Amino acid sequence: MTTRAAVQQTNSAVGGPVARPVNGRVAGPVNGPGNGPASDPGPGRVQRILRAVAVLATVPYLVLKVAWLSGSHIGIPEGSVLLKAGLFLTVANAVTVAMDAAVIVLALLLTRPWGRRVPGWLLVVPAFTATGLLTPIMTAFPGQMLVRALGMGASEAVKVARGPFLDPWVFTVVYGGFTIQGLALAGLFVPYARRRWGRVWQGALGTRLPSPTGVVAGAAAALGTAVSGIHLYWAFGGSGGLGAERAALYSAETGVVSGVHAVCALLAGVGVLLLARGGARRAWWPLALAWIGAAEMLAWGLWLVVAALGPDLGPGDGTPVVIFLTYAGQVVAGCLGAVVLARFTAARCAAV
Repeated sequence: MTTRAAVQQTNSAVGGPVARPVNGRVAGPVNGPGNGPASDPGPGRVQRILRAVAVLATVPYLVLKVAWLSGSHIGIPEGSVLLKAGLFLTVANAVTVAMDAAVIVLALLLTRPWGRRVPGWLLVVPAFTATGLLTPIMTAFPGQMLVRALGMGASEAVKVARGPFLDPWVFTVVYGGFTIQGLALAGLFVPYARRRWGRVWQGALGTRLPSPTGVVAGAAAALGTAVSGIHLYWAFGGSGGLGAERAALYSAETGVVSGVHAVCALLAGVGVLLLARGGARRAWWPLALAWIGAAEMLAWGLWLVVAALGPDLGPGDGTPVVIFLTYAGQVVAGCLGAVVLARFTAARCAAV
């Protein structure tokens, strides 16, 4: 099953009139489109504040990207490879402008009355994507700041070897804004999901899912474990498969990023296995593990694959095969995890 089909199945499931776990311990209506409460009290004060924070947090990134699309080189030092990227970078900047602008739409959708009437897939797709793209930033960026504060950042030799890329303030502004966006969107999405689909993920996990879903979950967990092992190897300074140039650029900061990818892959594996196996006393936490882990592997892995297929902006001659296969493995494992999420949701909603 493709990721799109999995999302469509998830949408079909959550739009059903009633959700009840297989073991019958929880029952009640799902507040989906067309069957929500007769009146919506609208967002409370906290939701309005979080919405404003999410929208304002997009401004620095949007301004910077629009400036670059307009020909400005603000934040890009002389000699940076970004000045030579040409059409690929222009297209990438335009796409990321649209993605960041989508955060504004998502914040409105999660807090306005009309957002309860939007088809489920129009929410699930951007929310899943945002989770996948923002999770490693929200975790790795503070980790890198801590590493630098402890004096374990990249050495001067590594900085020289990297060459000019972006001015340091750009990373602080951009990743700081992404972190705030992620926190604000999470604070908006959780209560929205509780109101609209709470019966799907509240209560006990239920019984084991059908065998084919268990096979998919096992494949996702096995592939995710392999990807996690590779990233852990790189996180602790392993150089195999990186090439001499990339290996020379290792620092504790790059190790933090690889470590985050490794943890997310493991979380996805644990989450999908628990969803397929059933029996847990609470459904929400295996679902959260699977959602976060699978989203991170799929969205971030796909982003890295696209970047690897573009013009080489890093050291060496192109992307080593091992790196590309690792990114591709993240994408496949993320797709399999999304299938398990869709099957789990369908089973919860079908048990009426």
